[in-house]
Amino acid sequence: MGLKKYKLGEYIERSTANNHSLKYKEDLIVGVTSDGVFSLPKGNVQGVDLKPYKIVNNGDFVYNPSRFDLGSIAYRTEGLCIVSHLYQIFHLNEKGKEMIDPIWLFIYLRRNEFRREVTFRNFGSQRPEFNFNDLSDIELPLPSIEQQRKYVDVYLALQNNLAAYQSKVEELKMVCDGYLDKLKIENEKLEIGEFLEVCDERNSEGTYTLNNLRGVSIEKKFIATKADMAGVSLSPYIVVKPDYFVFVPVTSRNGEKITLAINDSDDTYIVSSAYTVFRVKDKQKLLPEYLFMYFNRPEFDRYARFNSWGSAREVFTMDDMNDVAIPIPDISIQRDIVNIHKCYIERQRIAEALKEQLKNICPVLIRGSLT
Repeated sequence: MGLKKYKLGEYIERSTANNHSLKYKEDLIVGVTSDGVFSLPKGNVQGVDLKPYKIVNNGDFVYNPSRFDLGSIAYRTEGLCIVSHLYQIFHLNEKGKEMIDPIWLFIYLRRNEFRREVTFRNFGSQRPEFNFNDLSDIELPLPSIEQQRKYVDVYLALQNNLAAYQSKVEELKMVCDGYLDKLKIENEKLEIGEFLEVCDERNSEGTYTLNNLRGVSIEKKFIATKADMAGVSLSPYIVVKPDYFVFVPVTSRNGEKITLAINDSDDTYIVSSAYTVFRVKDKQKLLPEYLFMYFNRPEFDRYARFNSWGSAREVFTMDDMNDVAIPIPDISIQRDIVNIHKCYIERQRIAEALKEQLKNICPVLIRGSLT
């Protein structure tokens, strides 16, 4: 026989305390991501009215009622913070503390199954919002708190392993950034134009198909095209061979980033003629991977935006790209930093995989605790 279900509202209470006295300042503002973690705000918060901001204490759950179906809920353990008045905040009441482990509840609410339930309950709403009353109506089975804690221990062990691995990834990133900063001091900066060559080979023979077609994102990666290609001829599209660079000259409305990527695969792509394609002429003088490390830095995005010109549309042309100056040390030094950076990228990929596994294990742990 299955476990009895209980209404969550019996075990939680809402928190509405706000920052009306302005005791807490901008440095305490956070948001909640769809990964279930607190993060610093992306926008400028200077001058924002902080009175309506809600106060979050340790032991509080915070969720975005309009993005709950995407997993936007977090559990606070890092000390007091404040969040937008649009968020919902709740915590376990005294009865709830006796019956529910808060981390177990967090795991329960992070599952895809629960997110689908949120979507189902919001179906048909003009502006889907899963408010506190909706959450209180949720019925959930409750194993003993001792049983919950067994599976919470497994989750926390995996979470700690991930945190330790991520800290090593960040250390590698610091090494790469510090090395590049050191090179700027110790080496003369050279304009990269003398090392580059524009490539304008077209797919005129139709050698490459839709399978080779790519777009470029502001994350500086190749992506599947989002354009409707029905009836579109691919003959004018530009060929992008391995180690070739691609960028979009138009920089307006790109989130202050330049859309740029390197083809670091063994495949050949094609891209729209609206893109500019170039390559490094001599890899014995400048490694493409080393150059891309500079392109990947926020300071290059700022440089490109500052040096973009135009009225209706601001553009950063190939001439502007040629004027970019960077330190170009001996090729052996370039290889050393590129190898470190490759290690960082691989570890970053593994960290993302571990994060995905942690998310996927939530339903497994809940099912285990309910048996």
